[in-house]
Amino acid sequence: MTTEPAATPPVAKRVPAERTHHGDTVVDEYAWLADKEDPDTIAYLKAENTYTEAATAHLKELRETLFEETKRRTKETDLSVPSRKGGYWYYTRTVEGQQYGIQCRRAVRDGETDPPSTVDGTPLDGEEVLLDGNALAEGHEFFALGTFDVSPDGRWLAYSTDFAGDERFTLRVKDLNTGEVLGDEVPDTFYGTAWSATGSTLFYLTVDEAWRPYRVWRHAVGTPAGDDVIVYEESDERFWVGVDLTRSENFVVIDVHSKVTSEVLVIPASNPTGEPAVIAPRRQGVEYSVEHHGHRFLILHNDGAEDFALAYTSADAPGEWATLIPHSPGTRLESVDAFANHLVVSLRKDGLTGLRVLPVGSTDTYDIDFPEPLYSVGLEANPEYATATVRLHYASLVTPDSVYDYDLVTREMVLRKQKPVLGGFDPAAYEQHRDWALADDGTRVPISLVCKAGTPRDGSAPCVIYGYGSYEASMDPWFSIPRLSLLDRGVIFAVAHIRGGGELGRRWYEDGKMLAKKNTFTDFVACARHLVKAGWTSSDRLVARGGSAGGLLMGAVANLAPDAFAGVVAQVPFVDALNSILDPSLPLTVTEWEEWGNPLDDPEVYAYMKSYTPYENVSAVDYPPILAVTSLNDTRVLYHEPAKWIARLRATTSGTYLLKTEMGAGHGGPSGRYDSWKEEAFVASWVLDRLDRA
Repeated sequence: MTTEPAATPPVAKRVPAERTHHGDTVVDEYAWLADKEDPDTIAYLKAENTYTEAATAHLKELRETLFEETKRRTKETDLSVPSRKGGYWYYTRTVEGQQYGIQCRRAVRDGETDPPSTVDGTPLDGEEVLLDGNALAEGHEFFALGTFDVSPDGRWLAYSTDFAGDERFTLRVKDLNTGEVLGDEVPDTFYGTAWSATGSTLFYLTVDEAWRPYRVWRHAVGTPAGDDVIVYEESDERFWVGVDLTRSENFVVIDVHSKVTSEVLVIPASNPTGEPAVIAPRRQGVEYSVEHHGHRFLILHNDGAEDFALAYTSADAPGEWATLIPHSPGTRLESVDAFANHLVVSLRKDGLTGLRVLPVGSTDTYDIDFPEPLYSVGLEANPEYATATVRLHYASLVTPDSVYDYDLVTREMVLRKQKPVLGGFDPAAYEQHRDWALADDGTRVPISLVCKAGTPRDGSAPCVIYGYGSYEASMDPWFSIPRLSLLDRGVIFAVAHIRGGGELGRRWYEDGKMLAKKNTFTDFVACARHLVKAGWTSSDRLVARGGSAGGLLMGAVANLAPDAFAGVVAQVPFVDALNSILDPSLPLTVTEWEEWGNPLDDPEVYAYMKSYTPYENVSAVDYPPILAVTSLNDTRVLYHEPAKWIARLRATTSGTYLLKTEMGAGHGGPSGRYDSWKEEAFVASWVLDRLDRA
């Protein structure tokens, strides 16, 4: 590749601002960047974008090539597998040249049991378009759909839209019989809605100033939003609120949860004005979720069960919990889905996901088998309650996303669709592996890898290592069309399943949070070192990548082991963690104290966070080149965190640092599929450039 043209990086002004906590005073010279309304802030972000554009101009042709490769491999006009609910098949279509999906349905025909389809992805005969994302997005740089919820009788559609990326949605109701969008417009709502049994009432959520969903509202269809009634309000700032309708359509569920504690309330869907009833009062440290099943509520909980157990209680008079599946250390029960005659439990064991079936009235419990050594499986939405067939999603690092219908009685599995990969894709041309690194404390850390078949193990292969490691989120094997462009160029893709994630159960998570958070970072470095030692790659051929909390990981490992990587990609990175967690007025901060600790009140937490927060630990060492990508309207990780980080890196060292800010997007980056492919091509071209230079 050619050398990029010389460009002069912008220099952020320094405006000293003091922070004092627990007798410790810190001077933050870039705190001013947190003011989004300051013209100097916007000017600086634009200057960084201009610099990044100039510094990557030599990659333009490669970016275009990578984008076209993704485009050529993708079936642009396509149709999801229709899912039955009542008298309709519901599905999503995409059309070549259009950014967003089209939500549709078609009436079920007499004798029709299998989902309908078209070979070329064109509309089904008799299709009814419910919502066209392309029409809604017209005239807007950004578009996201928050809720899409059809009433039980199939007449009403509740949907919400965001045109800024700040996850503040405007809720509307559409009459599907007439196509009319009613005047029931509610601004500033959150994800999640629930209908009453008759569809006359809609429940929805709003957030407080810290972006915390805390109120459940009741809205009568056809009435002004000003007449809406608050059904539930959560005053404890640690807790988030959610709302949903059970699959049985018998109860509206209000889920109240912090990071470590839960409380669930229910309202009969047939009596939407009724008072919410508590299933079990909250107890600090006890988490539980509720699923309705006939005469009982199913309770998935961790009361004396670190990896969770399944119990039930009476639906008429909730009280004591009777055990259905006892706690089994090492088998993490994650959710339960109830159907008329079967229960399906989603779980993970030995670092892999799984599904366990419990036939009602029988002890013949069984786990569904899957063929590959590495894979990811989970249930789809499955809106029908009275069914003996469930739909599941399956994928691996080499197997494209696949949709199966599984018969719970005959145990037969039918492939309904595998995501098309055009251009002669052959899974046998690639291979996937599971390896293990040894952490500093002797803990074995799993690594998943995928590469071209026959990739040498002599240290010569370039490699990208990805990590996250927070919130008990598991980075289970997933298939990616854009990733093929890297693999076909000889790049190995590795996922480090580090502590703080949930891959190996609740203890794996607990050992990577709060005052054990540094395990997340040292695990990742251990994985990087192992890949080199095992001959997968070499340190000068290895690029690290992560986003959000995984962006914190990127900043931390750059400080810990700058020699271990040829480059670092940090997307929407949480790199100014201590300053953010110290400010309870910021979005999410108070709810995050049970994940990271409360540095405001606890000097030990303050000192611990200060010792690893990337922004506060930049030093005059030789860092690898770093690319940071963020969004101006992100409400989860605010744009100023990477902006401050890059400014300090550039002022402290002589390395190469780039900052790219999406000026009209949120946490997920660009919203349209073509725009997201271009964003991925931008990142991938930079990664390939780093690997080529090495």
